[in-house]
Parts: sequence; structure tokens; C-alpha cells
Amino acid sequence: MLEGVYLRFGEGLSEEGSRRALALAGALLKNPPPGLLDAVPAYSTLYLEYDPRRLPRGRLLRLLQALSLDEVEEGRVVEIPVRYDGEDLLEVAARAGLSPEVVKALHGKPLYRVYALGFTPGFPFMAPVEPPLRLPRRPHPRPKVPAHCVAVAGVQTGIYPLPSPGGWNLLGTALLAVYDPHRAEPFLLRPGDRVRFQEAEGPTPGEPAPLELLPQEPRLPAIRVEEPGLLDLLVDGGRFLMGRFGLARSGPLDPYSAQMANRLVGNRPDAPLLEVSLRGPVLTALRPLVAAFAGYGLWVEVDGAEVPPGLSFLWPKGKALRFRPGGLGVRGYLAVAGGLEATPFLGSASPDLRGRIGRPLRAGDVLGLGEERPARPGLAFAPRPLPQVLTLRLLPGPQFGREAFQALLQGPFRVARADRMGLELLGPEVPGGEGLSEPTPLGGVQVPPSGRPLVLLADKGSLGGYAKPARVDPRDLWLLGQAWPGAWVRFRAT
Repeated sequence: MLEGVYLRFGEGLSEEGSRRALALAGALLKNPPPGLLDAVPAYSTLYLEYDPRRLPRGRLLRLLQALSLDEVEEGRVVEIPVRYDGEDLLEVAARAGLSPEVVKALHGKPLYRVYALGFTPGFPFMAPVEPPLRLPRRPHPRPKVPAHCVAVAGVQTGIYPLPSPGGWNLLGTALLAVYDPHRAEPFLLRPGDRVRFQEAEGPTPGEPAPLELLPQEPRLPAIRVEEPGLLDLLVDGGRFLMGRFGLARSGPLDPYSAQMANRLVGNRPDAPLLEVSLRGPVLTALRPLVAAFAGYGLWVEVDGAEVPPGLSFLWPKGKALRFRPGGLGVRGYLAVAGGLEATPFLGSASPDLRGRIGRPLRAGDVLGLGEERPARPGLAFAPRPLPQVLTLRLLPGPQFGREAFQALLQGPFRVARADRMGLELLGPEVPGGEGLSEPTPLGGVQVPPSGRPLVLLADKGSLGGYAKPARVDPRDLWLLGQAWPGAWVRFRAT
């Protein structure tokens, strides 16, 4: 379970509000209370996400009132060279009624303040942009913006550290990487820093290779990957308390099935296990294992014998395990007793694919056990049925509006695109909009000016500026993890 609360310390660009949000986040994260899942500051807002079973809302608010806040020190001044060759430079100049040279000069004029990191790892949200360049975002985000692009949106400017979707107006290319997970300090900038852009020429920085999370030599070799599937990821419960850097929560898209698989083999609910999607891998056991599979859209075969979901089973040494498609859904979880071994990055072994942290499995990978632990096969749980039409309970979002909320309830919507970041829905047009970027809730329904809703999942950006009139009830997030392109979705009010 999760809930969230937005604390606001001012409106718009308020340096004093920003300092208060940063000070409160810093004080809270010095000694995070059990049940706090994230604390994400942005501009004059602090978003807190928490588990109400472990940290009731009243206790959280009393804790906040009792915190003593330190003064937030001013950051460094950092100069970043920019090659002004952006895809939207000429369009921005035309819309602003300026020449490209004047656009460059205006963009490089201010000493920007870094108000937040988010959206993707290390993406700096900076302001204020000079008034003639304060153009709205694009009506609908691009599917892919190249790494190192320098862009503007309203009063904000920022740098895309890595390829990602994005709706900002692209002015140029930063010649200095603001994020690299291989560096001792992955993030070049921090909130409170000041940035000045300098026009320059030079080569575009390279993109970092994925940071390896699988041990090169497992202590207890257990599984060899013979053939990879479509997207096979080793995940644990997820990366918490790191949204302030723009890192994805990650973890399983269907936590209900992941926890079931771990329970079937006696693991803790967040033990590392394998998430497979649509078409699973071919795996060979390197030692006798007790395993379990839970999920939808896939079935498991061991040495040609079918094993139904929701049942723990013996996987003999040397025998192949295969997946075959079957039924509704797209995603399942394979757990082995003792869990799988992986190297955590900032608290989690789950990958952040956009952040170049971890990678999908490939042929030849050897997965190790986290620990040797006896377990008995034969335990079974009956999985919940997966409906033909995914019906999701809807709650008000941070930009709740009755018209937009009612439009979402009209439905139905069809899933046009589905990945670990979220779902894009086609159906009745929903009133959308944009504003200053702020933290995004898991399950948030984001509606850009195009009117096409986007439902945010575990690999979502931590900040976003499109309107969020609603969010999906946390109890139904597991259903979103099983949504397939072409599936029908309906919303109902709780």
C-alpha cells in the first residue's frame, strides 16, 4: 500500500519556498522513519510517499512538525558549454519572433538556479528562463529525446542526461555530461547550485554503458541463460528514497505476482527474482533448485513437463526451463528458494534501464543464489483471475478537476503503448494541461494538452509538468503491470 501527500511552501518560482522544501527533505532523510517510501522536493513543493500501514498519516505529520531544520547552503556555480544545434531552435525563434542568434544569447544570459533533479536520473530543473523564451511544452511528448539535449519549457530549462521521452523545446546539446552512474559522484549538479550556459563547439559526450549489477562470478552458481527472452530483468522490491535524484522506483510492475512467487519458495516478499515479459528465456539449472512461477500470459515447462502458475516445484540440475505464451497478461515472476544474487546500487538491485543501471539478461549469463536455504516443493496459491477489461479504481490527483475526472470515468480506453514507464491510452479526450514541474505519484494519470492520458508506472519520471487529475488506486497497480497493447481499460470512482 502507498499514499502520498504534497506539502507546498509557496507558488511558482520561490527561492525561499525551495529552500524550505529542501531543508525539510534533508532533515527527514537524515533518519527516515520506517514506512517512508520517498521524499521528492521540487521548486516549492515536497512530495512524501509512505506506507500507511507502517507510517500512518497523523504520525508522519507530527514527525514533520517536530523536525528541526538546518539552513540550506548555497551551492556552487557551474559553467556548462552548449552547442546550439537543437531540433527546435528555428521553431522557437519563429514562435518568439526572434533570430536564432538572439535566442542563443537570451538562453545563455541568466545565472540559473537548480531547483530539483528528476524526471530521469540527474535531469536538472533550472529557472528562470528569460520571458521571450517561455514557450509551452509540445502538445504531446516525443517518444525519444537524444541524450544531452538542452531544452526549455515555460520558465524552466533543463538537460536530458540520457535518451528518454520528453515534451520540452530542444535548443542545443550540452558538451558536459550531467549524469554518469560509473562516476564516484554520478550527479554533476545538485539543487541549490547555479548554472551558466556558454556557447561552444565540440564533440557530444558519449552515453554511459549500463552499470553491471550481476556478479561476474556468482558465489553459488544456480542458473545459466541459454537464450534471452524479450525483456528479462532481475528485480527486488524497488529503489526507495532516491526519487530526489531522478532515479526510478523500479522493482516489479506486478508486485502481487512477484510477492506470490517469493512466498511459494519461502523467500521474503522483496527477495531478488526474475521478471519475464511476453516471451521468456530458456534457462538451465546448475544445481537442484526449488522454484515457483507466478504471473499471467506465460506458462512454465521444465524438461517438457508443464508447471502451472502458483505452484512451487523441483527444478533438477541440468534440466531446461522454458516459457510459452498462454492466456491474458504479459508478465510473470520466477523465484528460487534463497533468492538471486545481485549487487545493489543506492539501495536496490533492480535496474533503472533509462538510467543505465543494470541491464536485461543475455545468453551466457550465470545467475547465483543469494543464499543456500532448504525448501520443500508443492506449496500452491490460487492466483487472482485477470479480467478481459481491466477495471481500475480512480482517486483524485494533485491537479484534480471535475471535468477531467468525469472524462476518465466515461471510457473505455484502449492501451496504445505499454512499457515499464507507463501506459498510453486512446479513448475519449480528457482535458489536459501543463504547469511547473512537480513530483509524480506512482499510478498517476497524467494528461498533456493533447488529451491522451498516460498512466505512470514503476519506471516513470520522478518529476513531470503535465496535469495529473487522477491516480489509480494502489490496490490496482498490479493490473497495470499486466496491461497489453490493445487491452481495454475502464476507470471507476472509489
